[in-house]
Amino acid sequence: MRLIIQDNHDQTSKWVANYIARKINLAAPTSKKPFVLGLPTGSSPLGTYQELIKLVHDGVVSFRNVVTFNMDEYVGIPKEHPQSYHTFMWANLFKHIDIRPENVNILNGNAPDIKAECQAYEDKMKAVGGIDLFLGGIGPDGHLAFNEPGSSLASRTRDKELNYDTKIANSRFFDNDVSKVPESSLTVGIATVMDAKEVLIIVNGYNKARALQHAVEEGVNHMWTISALQLHPRGMIVCDEPATYELRVGTYKHFKDIERNNLDPDSMLNSDLVW
Repeated sequence: MRLIIQDNHDQTSKWVANYIARKINLAAPTSKKPFVLGLPTGSSPLGTYQELIKLVHDGVVSFRNVVTFNMDEYVGIPKEHPQSYHTFMWANLFKHIDIRPENVNILNGNAPDIKAECQAYEDKMKAVGGIDLFLGGIGPDGHLAFNEPGSSLASRTRDKELNYDTKIANSRFFDNDVSKVPESSLTVGIATVMDAKEVLIIVNGYNKARALQHAVEEGVNHMWTISALQLHPRGMIVCDEPATYELRVGTYKHFKDIERNNLDPDSMLNSDLVW
């Protein structure tokens, strides 16, 4: 696992956006062989999406031949709902870049057959050659997508009941009313994410510090689903300084030392060190 520590969330966002742009450009995707990108919602990737929009507008990168698969979606609310993840993605990224609408894949939380929808999502990922890079964020309890504590590390795309902690956390998007938060979601599984050729997780803020400590310093544990990243051959976490608060001093210094040449976000676009 790689751990890239940036001074603040703005620097983290810029580093990640530049890394993604570099990976797309190195792949030189075409319509027949696109670059396949997994994407999250939530507050963690917002800065990255803003930076990617700038890079597209500046002509640094194009999403013309990029296919995307989102991590999750609520069940039972229309895709036009202001808090659906479909709305989130189009408002915060897709409508601002040159991606083709037919290349955007988001789970349908209103599908007549939920289980068939989940299986079709898995099948489509395989049909396009698998995910080249899965971008993600985590919750304070270390959950990845809607794979909350206790989720199987072998899980695949499925419907998932949301626990009370998640509903409380997400109630800020629903007038701070827990009763308005959907009871369940569709989510990619941990094994789905781990199938990607590369996984990059954004961790920001002091409230994620305990989760980062479990992800980096503790063992693999289904109560901290982010810890599965330890098993990935190309797993990376990019975090800000506040998120490192609970890491051991030795751990912090170790990763700072071995990644000292990779800390400048501006250098990432031309780096020879990209995986």
